[in-house]
Amino acid sequence: MKYIGRIDIEKYKCISKKIQTDEVIITNERIQHIKDRHPNDYEKYYKYMKEVILNPDYIIEANKPNTALILKSFSKGKEQFKTILRLATSTDNSEYKNSIITFMKINEKEWNRLLRNKKMLYKAE
Repeated sequence: MKYIGRIDIEKYKCISKKIQTDEVIITNERIQHIKDRHPNDYEKYYKYMKEVILNPDYIIEANKPNTALILKSFSKGKEQFKTILRLATSTDNSEYKNSIITFMKINEKEWNRLLRNKKMLYKAE
């Protein structure tokens, strides 16, 4: 398990008003998932993970409860990332932390598709 950082709970209240912690982690199992499903993304882009969750450009409604789909762009839109973050809420075990489920670099076509077809809950100003 790796500690990633702390979220601004106020930003993520658009997903759940019952967030129990601001701490974010990623488990070894999820790191392996990213390495298996999105080759080289973890090794090349891990350094961006903290910034993605701390300062998202967009938080989009995900398909599962208490889960955020986060979009973040770097280098003036040349590198775009999609992250799924499962938020630990008051209905979860009190020892749970917010956890990154997956993380990947995406292309502009996918970025635009997500913004067009999904419900936007938060947009950075």
